Order: sequence, then C-alpha cells, then structure tokens
Amino acid sequence: MGWRYGTHMEGFPREPDRADQPATLTEAIYGRIRNDILLGVYRPGDKLKLESLRRHYDASVSTLRETLSRLVSEGLVANEGQRGFMVVPASLADLRDITEVRTLLECHAARLSLQRADLDWESRLVAAYHKLSRIEEVIESDPQRFGPMLETYNREFHSALVSACGSRWLLTFRSAMYDQSLRYRMLAFQVRHFPRDQSRREHREILDAALARDADRLVAVLSAHITKGAELYAEADLTRRSEPKRRGPKGRRAAQGRK
Repeated sequence: MGWRYGTHMEGFPREPDRADQPATLTEAIYGRIRNDILLGVYRPGDKLKLESLRRHYDASVSTLRETLSRLVSEGLVANEGQRGFMVVPASLADLRDITEVRTLLECHAARLSLQRADLDWESRLVAAYHKLSRIEEVIESDPQRFGPMLETYNREFHSALVSACGSRWLLTFRSAMYDQSLRYRMLAFQVRHFPRDQSRREHREILDAALARDADRLVAVLSAHITKGAELYAEADLTRRSEPKRRGPKGRRAAQGRK
C-alpha cells in the first residue's frame, strides 16, 4: 500500500477570502471540500449527500449547494439532478485527455515564459526549485509530515516556470488542468508507492533547461515529466481500484463523514 496524505493539506492554495463574513465562510467550505476531492478523501463516483456534508463541515445546505455547483463548473463534481451530486468518476480516457491538454498548455506557457524571461522570473523559479528540492530530499523519511509540503512546493515550481508567459487565460486553464491531474496522482499514491528519484532528476533538468533558455530541451523534459504520471497510473490499472466500494447506507455515510 502506498503512502497517502492526511485529509487536509496545509498551505494548499485557495481563493482569497472576501471581506464579509458569510462569503469568508463560504470560501472556507468550498476550499475544504475541493481539497478533499483533489486529495482523494472523496473517491471517484462517491455520492455527496447534503445531509452528510452538512454534519461533517458544519455548513448550511444553501452553502453546500453553492459550493457543489461551483465544483460542477470546475469538472470535479457531477450533478445528477434528482439523484444529487457525486464526485466525477475516473477513467483512463479522462486521464489521457487531461494529460494531453495539460501538456499542451504548460509546454506552450513555458515557451512563452522563456521568451519573456527576466531576472524576477528567474529568481522566482530558483526559489521555488530550492524549496521543492529540499522537501524531495526528505519526503521518504516521513511522507505523512512532508507530503503536504511536497505538493505545495511542486505546484509552486510548475507555476513559477510558466509565470512569465503573459497570458492570464493560459495560466487559468493550465492551473485547472494541474488540479485535474493532481486528483489522479493522489488516487495513485493511495494504492501504490511511486519512487521520487525520477521526479527529482526531471525537476533539476527542467530548471537547468529553463535557466539556459533552451526552449526545445525544456519542452521535451517537461512533456515527459507530465506524461510519466499518467503512464504509471494506467500501468497499475488504478481506475478500477479507485472505484468506490459498494456500501450500505450506514457505511456510505460513515465514509463520507470521515476526515
């Protein structure tokens, strides 16, 4: 069995809070449920019962409906009409689609960033890599402790790489695809252990190519880095293993209320 994170990832990026208290509470609930879906606390195909969510997150039904509707628009939750809400199922076809789109967007954004690269961009990238590499050195010693930081710093590194691309929409869509691929990666970590050595080498190669302003080399390494996870997922047949278990009413409610 591979290692898995706790149910809450401290430092995981969230949307900024708004000034008024009700909006702040809504954003907090949204962030918690979204993180729990991305981290695999709620598995693909799990029903999201409003009453169970209300008890677990101590939130009103109206807040939960608003939150789930937002997650529907992000492609993380499905609205089944009278049957309620459920976590979007996982499939290898979906994973391949996500991987292809993320690769297309991130590699294009990386090329544009190199064209517009300046000292500030370089400083952001080096700083992000430094934090990521330090965590990669110690992750195996205590995955439960360092896992959340690893994902936070991995996100920061990839975001810093494309941060100079100059396109707000490109960054927005790339970020959405990153989150979609994160959901599959977290499902994979729950089932089996993936060695980190290859990712460490690839992150270093990405940094070196970026600092050398070698766009072709950067795109080649980055593309292989992104697609590697999808290939490992497919090889392990993790879609079948990640399907929700058949539970009775009590068992299903307990699973949905578990933190």
